Amino acid sequence: MVLNMDHRYQYQHLTHGDVVAAAERVAGRVRPLVVAPGGDDRTWFALEFLQYTGTFKARGAINFIRSHQDSGTLPDAGVTIASGGNAGLACAWAAQAQGVRATVFLPANAPAVKVARLRAYDADVRLVGDEYAEALDACRKFAADTGALASHAYDHPLIAAGAGTLMEELHTLLPDLDTVVVSVGGGGLFTGVATAAHEHGVRVVAVEPENCRALNAALAAGEVVDVTVDSVAADALGARRVTPMALYAAQRYDVCSVLVPDTDIVRARRELWDDHRLAVEHAAATALAGLRAYRPAEGERAAVVLCGANTDPGDLVRPV
Repeated sequence: MVLNMDHRYQYQHLTHGDVVAAAERVAGRVRPLVVAPGGDDRTWFALEFLQYTGTFKARGAINFIRSHQDSGTLPDAGVTIASGGNAGLACAWAAQAQGVRATVFLPANAPAVKVARLRAYDADVRLVGDEYAEALDACRKFAADTGALASHAYDHPLIAAGAGTLMEELHTLLPDLDTVVVSVGGGGLFTGVATAAHEHGVRVVAVEPENCRALNAALAAGEVVDVTVDSVAADALGARRVTPMALYAAQRYDVCSVLVPDTDIVRARRELWDDHRLAVEHAAATALAGLRAYRPAEGERAAVVLCGANTDPGDLVRPV
């Protein structure tokens, strides 16, 4: 990562050194990765949904805050983010864990359960407007007025590097791994994982829903482009554009881009429950659907990252 004179990040790519530094910061502050057999002796599941707050995003959030604490750049006003989803929860959790103030902006019509979960992490929840865009504008204004440190769901090198620590642990647990399969939204998790995987000689299969294909479209265009968003997994994978970091990693590392239809995602989520009793988000099931579409070669050892489980499992339980 490179900083310009006004201390804003100017970056096109992440380095393995960034991920290693993040691993040192988050050590002992996040739950260690757990892996489980995926049904045969060549496939494993990386159970990252067991992470604090239920998703991998806790890694990036704690790395983001710890890095600024270590460098003395964390303001008294704390951190702020506009998100009622997994990123907001991770930011609020990490702030509470590090004794930092967190201010989270949401639309006024946000579900009460999300507001309650954020407040359980001692976050100052601000309800503004009727749409996410209005909450985001208010968050930006708050940061400008108070000096609070603005965080992001995925578009920041510290967030991506934190996510990449997952791959460092996976390599330690499975040193002979050939391939890692990961779902892609805005690209934070993918960028971190791909950067670390390349260092360890592990291929990455980047999986997206057919109608949430920000990375796939960027690869086809040779640049970041806007895409339409329409998928059962859009709540977590519905970014309209991928980050430049993600495109850089996909272009330069051993990455295979795979698209899967919603029907396969739903089927994979059901399979994870019926066959393994794992209740995960559609975003996590997208990775398993991608493994099926990718079809590993004979003897290829692959791990599927099950990235989150903040989901209602009610539709998985069949009536007796």
